[in-house]
Amino acid sequence: MSTLKVDQVSKLFRATSRAGGLTPALRKVSFELNQGEVISLIGESGSGKTTIGKVILRLVTPTSGTVTFDGKDIAKYSQRGLRDYYRHVQGVFQDPFSSYNPIYRADRVFELVRGSYFPHVSDKDWHGKIEAALDAVTLNPGDVLGKYPHQLSGGQQQRLLIARALLLDVKVLVADEIISMLDASTRVDVLNLLVKLKRSGLAILFVTHDLSLGNYVSDRTIIMRQGAIVEMGATGKVFGNPQHDYTRMLLSAVPELHKKWQHTPLGPVAVASNGSAVATDTIESAPNGRVASALAHASLLDEQAHTEQVVKRDFRARLGGSRAVNTGKSAVAVALEPPPLIEFEPDHWVAEPE
Repeated sequence: MSTLKVDQVSKLFRATSRAGGLTPALRKVSFELNQGEVISLIGESGSGKTTIGKVILRLVTPTSGTVTFDGKDIAKYSQRGLRDYYRHVQGVFQDPFSSYNPIYRADRVFELVRGSYFPHVSDKDWHGKIEAALDAVTLNPGDVLGKYPHQLSGGQQQRLLIARALLLDVKVLVADEIISMLDASTRVDVLNLLVKLKRSGLAILFVTHDLSLGNYVSDRTIIMRQGAIVEMGATGKVFGNPQHDYTRMLLSAVPELHKKWQHTPLGPVAVASNGSAVATDTIESAPNGRVASALAHASLLDEQAHTEQVVKRDFRARLGGSRAVNTGKSAVAVALEPPPLIEFEPDHWVAEPE
């Protein structure tokens, strides 16, 4: 049985503009995360990566679709059941500084866990659990305990948050851009820590926009674009033989070490109104290359406008009145329809943890 399953999850957010309307943040996202597996969720800013993490942590309620943990729908958990869920599923976010109250010592994050989950544990046993968790993230208790957040480095703060998760019987860790604010040497330490935790059986959803880091740490890779999955599969296959134009565009933008970066842009990825890519040969066959490029760029803008219009139209139809529009198929369903998915067949299932 899979540890975590995301099934056809969509999310609509209400636009903050005066005109109102809705914006699709997720469009029928589906994947499974298994024990001892690391999945990299890769995409540009605004592609829906963080929203998926928040849906898994039940910080955001999906518009449609389900998230199941060990076969149970997390949306149906009671308050008590949700507390038990957080015993097994934890998240660590991009900015470690925002996770601490600056007027309290950093180890107060451990005391909050103790009050909720271990109220009857003796002081001796509790200190033993803290030392074991800190040892797992290669931290010396004397270097971090009793200090205020501003007295710790970003790497120490981030590893303290991972140690807090390890105090619980954690099975799934949502790591949302946890190394983007760290220096290069500290990044390697945190990545190696994730690999170590994976080998102990922890399932990790590694959210990142850095392709090289995703390639380093993950078993499988999911490429997201505008709230939808466009390509997924074993990391070696996705990076070694990308099939989607958007994936190839992302890979082409990664500079190579010891080489002066002379990136030749591929140009915008032309898309149809449902988000699917337009055939490359169709663009190249246009009589004027500049005109074709301009049309491709315009199609990107047109897709966003199209999505907003169909969602607004559907809501007018639902509200009724003189502005109502009769539609044969729900326009919200049209707006949330994802592009065709390119998925590699797995060579084998996830190996048992070492």
